[in-house]
Amino acid sequence: MNAWSRERVLRFLKLALPVAGAVVVAPLALTSWIETPAAKPHDREPVALATPPPPTSSPMVAAVTRGLAPARVLLLRSGDTLGKALRELGFGSDQAERAASAASRYVNPRQLRPGMRIAAYLDGAEPGRFELAVAGKGELSVERGGEEWLPSWRPYRRELRTRAVHGQLSGSLESSVAAAGADSDLAYAMADVLQWDLDFNRDLQRGDRFDVLYEEVYLEGRYFGVERVLALSYAQTGRKLEVFRYGSAGAFYDAEGRPSEKMFLRAPLPYSRVTSKFSTHRFHPVLKVSRPHYGVDYGAPVGTPVRVTAAGTVVSAGWDGGGGRTVKVRHANGYLTGYLHLSRFAEGVRPGTRVRQGELIGYVGATGLATGPHLDYRVQRDGAWIDPQSLKSVPSPPLDQAQLADFRRVRDALRPVLDGAADPSAIAAGSVVIAAAGPGALEPGWAVHDSPVALETNSTTRK
Repeated sequence: MNAWSRERVLRFLKLALPVAGAVVVAPLALTSWIETPAAKPHDREPVALATPPPPTSSPMVAAVTRGLAPARVLLLRSGDTLGKALRELGFGSDQAERAASAASRYVNPRQLRPGMRIAAYLDGAEPGRFELAVAGKGELSVERGGEEWLPSWRPYRRELRTRAVHGQLSGSLESSVAAAGADSDLAYAMADVLQWDLDFNRDLQRGDRFDVLYEEVYLEGRYFGVERVLALSYAQTGRKLEVFRYGSAGAFYDAEGRPSEKMFLRAPLPYSRVTSKFSTHRFHPVLKVSRPHYGVDYGAPVGTPVRVTAAGTVVSAGWDGGGGRTVKVRHANGYLTGYLHLSRFAEGVRPGTRVRQGELIGYVGATGLATGPHLDYRVQRDGAWIDPQSLKSVPSPPLDQAQLADFRRVRDALRPVLDGAADPSAIAAGSVVIAAAGPGALEPGWAVHDSPVALETNSTTRK
């Protein structure tokens, strides 16, 4: 979920997926979402500390104090630069800029986020050092050395552990994953993997079974988060989805080697509720007349992110009569999608903009002829309206014969663990090795880690 802001979604929605016909809502996870949420900067003023801060159980926020308490501590807020923060901590303007410049050797200033903690230490009466903990990465220390500022970087010791969990949908996907013994964040990773095959607004039902083989990240020996899914099975009455990670790009394929990724996502809002379906004869709630409704309405709070369902080019982004703020995107093979009643457009979305599948294009609103906040999602093919929910996705190209043989070897190594017939030690380092791709070589499939890691078996039993 590349362009999505999981933090923004979480502000509006609580993960609870459709169960036994009930209509509920949930947020989406982002891609690249292995990160501890930053603390909120409630107090903007720098805090002077008389005693060392209490020990923390998280390596992501522990500063290297060398036995000394920081003189002042500041939490970054939105829009802050490192130089500005250092000035607030007592650095002179020139020294603040020099120290910030030295820090950029190890930390990209654009990756600084609100809530990050900066600790300043005195050298006599003047600041002589500052330290910054970068979530999930490591700790930066920048110290004065004469007229220079000398940076040093200590990366966190990172370890991957493989786990398998097996469970049944009894409530929301998030709560069901937690009940199976895994971090509830795994639900977001599962949603990323299944987004082309499951519509989370209507497809999930109580009693569905799931099996997930995945990796966890440990930093400095402490649990940090979910790294990636290696294989996943989701079984419903009458069908079973089974996918395996393969290749250097991290793509997923079904058991026959067919790619999971399709031309169209199942829905532009993975977690919401369908409030009105495609119809040639619907009573319009505002106009009070019967007329065709050529889209599917998804009810969601104002500001909920909207993603484009297929790669293409924006043909219009503006006011479109009763549709209010609308984005229209042209796709291959004569398709065009429309996203109506938006509250605002995503940054950079304008006619001619090329967008990737799943990219953020706007936010749910109630503009135009709308009785409440929702997204009206429409699809045309060759100028004719079609029901978005009946759209049959065209899969990406399959693996070639040489890759397919290698994929089957990877699949056969992962499947027993996924099914619960073996524990993760069955795929310990060295047991599944695929050489890195080179000239004429295959892409690596399931790659083992550079060094042996501890493997963990889920303590819960299959239900």
